[in-house]
Amino acid sequence: MSDLDYRTPTEADGAALSTMARTSFAATFATKIAPPEMSVYLDTAYGPTGHMQRDLGNPAILWRAAFQDGVPVGYVKVMPMSLPYDAAVPGALEVRQLYVDEDVKGAGVAAALMAWAIDTARMHDVGELYLAVFDDNERAVRFYARHGFAKVGRFDFVTGDQVHDDGIWRLAL
Repeated sequence: MSDLDYRTPTEADGAALSTMARTSFAATFATKIAPPEMSVYLDTAYGPTGHMQRDLGNPAILWRAAFQDGVPVGYVKVMPMSLPYDAAVPGALEVRQLYVDEDVKGAGVAAALMAWAIDTARMHDVGELYLAVFDDNERAVRFYARHGFAKVGRFDFVTGDQVHDDGIWRLAL
């Protein structure tokens, strides 16, 4: 594997990041989300006017991405807490969408992105960092537990008519 470049992505990276995110999400959840619901979700989240494009221009959302030969192979966002968890301390931050391309899973990209997210939260002195993960995404659940997160709650992640169990995980900083 060639060297990886970690940096803050720009709006110019948006289309490539969206493509990577669509592929990563679809590969991870293809057996969990029905095709029609998957298509709607992918367009809403990663389409040309989707959440990702808006997030790239939002100064309250901090980004880190991994690039290999100029192509994004992973990213993470740290943002103000938005999860439905009332016990979070005021000012808590949330890891949103730590995604890694299938070709680099196991190569340390996710760990490097998570280390950046945790360091970023510590620099903001917020006390807690949260994230959400599908309860049956066993690989991700193990990864977050290894990084010190513990499940503290749950909520429904809805795609069309499907309701998925998402765990809310917390790391005390």
